[in-house]
Amino acid sequence: MIELVKYFVILYGGLFAITNPVGAVPVFLGVTHDLSWSQRREIAQKTATTVILTLVVFALIGEWIFKFFGSSVDAFAIAGGILLFKMAMDMLSGRLSTVKISKEETEEFSEEVVTLEEVAIIPLAIPLISGPGAITTAMLYMAKSHGVPEKATVVASILAIGLTVWLILCSSNRIQERLGRVGIKVMTRMMGLILTSMAVQMIINGIKGAFGL
Repeated sequence: MIELVKYFVILYGGLFAITNPVGAVPVFLGVTHDLSWSQRREIAQKTATTVILTLVVFALIGEWIFKFFGSSVDAFAIAGGILLFKMAMDMLSGRLSTVKISKEETEEFSEEVVTLEEVAIIPLAIPLISGPGAITTAMLYMAKSHGVPEKATVVASILAIGLTVWLILCSSNRIQERLGRVGIKVMTRMMGLILTSMAVQMIINGIKGAFGL
């Protein structure tokens, strides 16, 4: 039981660093600036639900995807590590990763008239929070897990991330008031540092597994 708790903490910490929901606060406020609090809460709920569904689905079908494309878990780990490293470099610079969402996409959704469902799903849930890096990591976590308890722990960590996303987005005004843009950038850099070490370790593990080291 204690081992599963430790495993859960590791998985949750990794996914939190990759999804970086605090870093998504400015974008969330930007695309919902003219909406009421109830509408923002609705968007936050739909965003969190979409994040959970996206990560759980890819985590569950990840092994099938590996087999279908003839790719090994180790090769995917190396590719995923490189992708995460690129994201981490962007985050260390204090900006949202271009792997997730570009400035043009953010401005487009801020200017266009879109439905609540569209805003919640794109760009907030996908690709801002549950982008390629988070999807890749969820798939690798599930592929590396052995037995039902560990796989259930992966799903539980994804559910916890979804709950965290909902809580943070619902509290976006308070977070921005307390931290400010500078504080959010500092947290983004901290998450980027954690993500850098995760990316390097992922690449190392992939190379070891691929070459039987």
